[in-house]
Amino acid sequence: MSPQQYNLLYAVYAWTNAVVVILAGFLIDKLGNRFGVFLFSFLTVLGSAVFALGSHFKGTAYLLPLMLTGRLIFGSGNGSLTIVQNRITAFWFKGKELALAFGLTLAFSRLGSVLNFFLTQRVEAHFGIQWTLWGGTLLCVLGFLAAITVSALDKMGMRQLGLEGLIQQESKKVRFQDLRYLPLRYWLLVLTIMFFYNGVFPFVADASKFIQDKYSGYSQREAAYIAGAVYDSSLVLSATVGILIDSVGLRGVFAVGCAVLTLPVFALLAFTFVPPLVSTLWLGVTYSFAAASMWPSIPLVVPQATLGTAMGLATSVQMIGIGVCNLIVGQILGTESSDVKIPLERWQQVMFFMLANTIGCIVSSLILNIVDKRQGGTLNNTTKRSQETQEEPNEPPETSPLLGEENDHRAIN
Repeated sequence: MSPQQYNLLYAVYAWTNAVVVILAGFLIDKLGNRFGVFLFSFLTVLGSAVFALGSHFKGTAYLLPLMLTGRLIFGSGNGSLTIVQNRITAFWFKGKELALAFGLTLAFSRLGSVLNFFLTQRVEAHFGIQWTLWGGTLLCVLGFLAAITVSALDKMGMRQLGLEGLIQQESKKVRFQDLRYLPLRYWLLVLTIMFFYNGVFPFVADASKFIQDKYSGYSQREAAYIAGAVYDSSLVLSATVGILIDSVGLRGVFAVGCAVLTLPVFALLAFTFVPPLVSTLWLGVTYSFAAASMWPSIPLVVPQATLGTAMGLATSVQMIGIGVCNLIVGQILGTESSDVKIPLERWQQVMFFMLANTIGCIVSSLILNIVDKRQGGTLNNTTKRSQETQEEPNEPPETSPLLGEENDHRAIN
């Protein structure tokens, strides 16, 4: 499989997410978390099974179409399942340990990525690629069972608090056209997230090949371990970073800071021969701060009733960006076989492209902070100030349908 086809597998996943998650977020807001958990976790199982099935057609014309179909189905479920997870997390932890909760979910997500980097090649060496892929399908089945358990716990919690009927009433008022009234801070957050992730995921996808091509003495397994250090760092730091941000607030400041500190990562990779582990660990640190400061900021600027739709749209824009970047990286690297060494000039162009995305993240995050300051400074509130704001008697409850009534449309901007 050529580098271009390999990147196409990532791009199809990203593009599918971009299309599906908007509708998925709206359906979750309308039909509830339990509907989304069951449907989308099932799609991940189905998609991984089709992808594994495609591996049995190696050397035939059916290999790539089957694998692309599997990635399409898997992308339809996995990205949407993340929205349900974020919606449940935001509901139960908003105003409390929100960044910590998001950090922990990220940590477990990255644990899977770390295990993938460390174990996949070993499993493949012992059992072959086909059984390895079917093992991935088995893990998706376990995830399906875990999702059903979460759904049951969510239902029990809603009943105990007497909120199930209220949430259903608010969900009925959600309309797709209410997207027009999402505040400017939300859109700036979406752009900030997109630009930052454009520099992370496409890089990690090709980092192993890059390390082998540029730096001498690294085997394929060693290069994969070094590339996986991005996720190692975030796995270790996510919970701690979440506690820090919950303690001090200043989410907008952290968003700018982690973007600025990401610039040297791609500069080192482009212009120096500093050991690549330094750059991947560094990127993992800034990634941890970005994930813990950016995504938990969305529930602070949009109403709970439309959070699923807002998360879906943010994920869509993010995946469009990643999909485009994967295609651009694939075009830069060319269509040679993955066994052929790619010229360093092309890899340098890829790093320039990553730098450009990071600069875009810095610009959008700076504008976000300016707008946030003019609109009350919600994102950069300290913990003490945030608690005082939540205690004000005129503040509407979390479940208020701020997008549900026509006369409230201007208020949320």
